Amino acid sequence: MSDEIKHECGLAYIRLRKPFSYYLQQHGTVTYGLNKLYLLMEKQHNRGQDGAGIATVKLNIEPGNPYLHRMRSNAQQPIADLFFKIGQEIQELEKYQADIKQHPGLMKGHLPFLGELLLGHLRYGTQGKNNVEFCHPFIKRNLMPGKNLALAGNFNLVNTDELFEKIGFQPGDFQKQSDLAAMMEVVHHYLVKEDDANPNNADVAGVLKKATPLFDGGYTIGGLLGNGYSFIMRDAHGIRPAYYYVNDEVVVAASERAAIRTTFNVAENEVKELMPGTALIVDDKGNYTIETILAPKERRACSFERIYFSRGSDEKIYRERIALGHHLSKTVLESISYDLKNTIFSYIPNTAEVAFYGLVKGMEEYLNKIKVERILSWGNDFSSEKLEEMVNRKIRQEKIAIKDVKLRTFITEDANRNEMVQHVYDITYGTVRKNEDSLVVIDDSIVRGTTLKESIIRMLSRLNPKKIIVVSSAPQIRYPDCYGIDMSKLGDFIAFRAAIALLKERNLDNILNEVQQQILDMEANGTLHTENAVRQIYKPFTTQEISNKIAQLITPEGVDVEVEVIYQTIEDLHDCCPTNTGDWYFTGNYPTPGGNRVVNKAFLNYLSGKNVRGY
Repeated sequence: MSDEIKHECGLAYIRLRKPFSYYLQQHGTVTYGLNKLYLLMEKQHNRGQDGAGIATVKLNIEPGNPYLHRMRSNAQQPIADLFFKIGQEIQELEKYQADIKQHPGLMKGHLPFLGELLLGHLRYGTQGKNNVEFCHPFIKRNLMPGKNLALAGNFNLVNTDELFEKIGFQPGDFQKQSDLAAMMEVVHHYLVKEDDANPNNADVAGVLKKATPLFDGGYTIGGLLGNGYSFIMRDAHGIRPAYYYVNDEVVVAASERAAIRTTFNVAENEVKELMPGTALIVDDKGNYTIETILAPKERRACSFERIYFSRGSDEKIYRERIALGHHLSKTVLESISYDLKNTIFSYIPNTAEVAFYGLVKGMEEYLNKIKVERILSWGNDFSSEKLEEMVNRKIRQEKIAIKDVKLRTFITEDANRNEMVQHVYDITYGTVRKNEDSLVVIDDSIVRGTTLKESIIRMLSRLNPKKIIVVSSAPQIRYPDCYGIDMSKLGDFIAFRAAIALLKERNLDNILNEVQQQILDMEANGTLHTENAVRQIYKPFTTQEISNKIAQLITPEGVDVEVEVIYQTIEDLHDCCPTNTGDWYFTGNYPTPGGNRVVNKAFLNYLSGKNVRGY
């Protein structure tokens, strides 16, 4: 992705079902659970690099001894930082008893994070600050074990103010800045009530059934209770992903299937998807159930998971990204007038690589078809040289753009800073025939267009191609997200800016005023959540007209090379990613009422020049 966006936190959960002595005997280490938690988090590090945290609960601890532990880090490499500190604690213990790792009971008593219940989280800060206090898990402590709670999640909520009101809680400055703080207060509120009714034996499903219907957003959350119960739950639309795996030794859950498969070396069909509206609940004995907490609604799993966010090592995601590129091949062929001889194909590192393979596959299928037709048309009139030349024709592929290490500069003047931004990407010289070759580069999505304009297009133009075609494996991003992706401001989107530019060019500015008035009326009537009024901004224009304007906007001044932009269609997106139909950032069709409220507020913020998100 040329425009990096923060997104999609990651969750890792492990419940050990055997005593620590078992793991020492069977796997050669008493820290089996911690080792697996580290791997499970590291294999999802793509989901969060602003911070990380872990919480553990020890079972059957004598009264007066701590059993719930939590550690968080916002270091440059937070996962490594967390487990390095745990390693230091083990080394310190070994100074006094060299063979302590051979004594599970002693290790459990002296190593704080050697617990049977383990919860890990990776954070991308889409709300709140990036200081360590905002890293998950959050904890609530109480003298009663069943009222202790560690909570972490992959989510955003759009109704935090309402949540505080519903439970009569007056939030402080910290709570106002954190979605998890609001969720924690609500879940803990009902947990305390349930524990009062059933001391140390709360009905976890009952708690979730009371708390989660109040949440407006997309979420996967994980919780550990001090009495040994734990849970993982997914929202009713399945917006955020969740997978689990169970065997005799462990119960495991994570945000990505591939992370579980790699960490535990299991087959794809052994890792199950946690279905929308359900919770994986594990009791204090290690027995688990899958409970329906919320009635499942229309499945709207986030399509960006398949386009970009999740690691491409998952076989289904890999095939879907291949398909995304392949579906674009016909449109690209038309754009280059089927002139493969004078076209070079490349991709913008590094996440677009798999879609690039799909695009090239489509080109190869066309080229092979042409080869067969030409050879058949010759009849017997050909030489071995002529046949060899035809058979050996290939799609021209080059690694044109190279992403450099992040450049840091003390320069603050805009003009000089833009000069530095140009060099985020470098180019491979000598690959393009000047004014003869067209250059096709695929990106997985185009959000703001800033890097394309300030770096990629400017650098590619130095190769003097005949034409630059930027291909996006995702459709146009037109609307803000409010379910876990840091895309909340309308003015940031190149597609929105293109629509605004077209309105002004065609003297349709009155539409801006009409939409503004409609939103203000809805706000006054308390119906802001009922309709996405911002759709009217795009209505006068075809998708192609907006793409053409985007091409103009991302072309830097002084660049004379023709630039074209090709986007994936909504229909082809759903054909490629049939199980992840959440497309609100493309279509404006939000799965929850809060989405409409957010997009309408975002429009008012844009008009008033407020650089804040709409929720």
